[in-house]
Amino acid sequence: MSQILSATTDVKTRPITKTTLPRDATVLVVEDNVSNFVLIARMLGYMGIHCEWKTSGYEVVEYADTLPRIDLVLMDIRLPYEDGYGALRKLRGSPRLKDTRVVAVTAEASLEQINKARTAGFDGFLGKPLDPDRFPDQIRKILAGESVWELS
Repeated sequence: MSQILSATTDVKTRPITKTTLPRDATVLVVEDNVSNFVLIARMLGYMGIHCEWKTSGYEVVEYADTLPRIDLVLMDIRLPYEDGYGALRKLRGSPRLKDTRVVAVTAEASLEQINKARTAGFDGFLGKPLDPDRFPDQIRKILAGESVWELS
């Protein structure tokens, strides 16, 4: 009985959010730094979002095409072999992926970099270090189709 009451209490006290996540959402994280990927993967996992990982912009379209679904790409800008801008151009050139939301995620967070990312065609910008308290709301907004352009 106490377990049922406890579960009911938890449900009632949970904050209600206006933005809900798409069912079975998948995020492709393009990040060469293992520690950064682990942080992002844990935060996404906590939200119930499945994520895939690519360590470079090189062949990102070929990899993404093997996935059954992609709702969002979180793209580091500074990547080995091919940077985030080059990878974005290739994603936009793919008939299947051209409309996928792609958000720049970078430690080089400045107004100049935000403007460069906007001009290049990114759908948003998240500066590093990512804030674990704000990240879930940022991702919910992005998956709901809202733009998020934040330095950190």
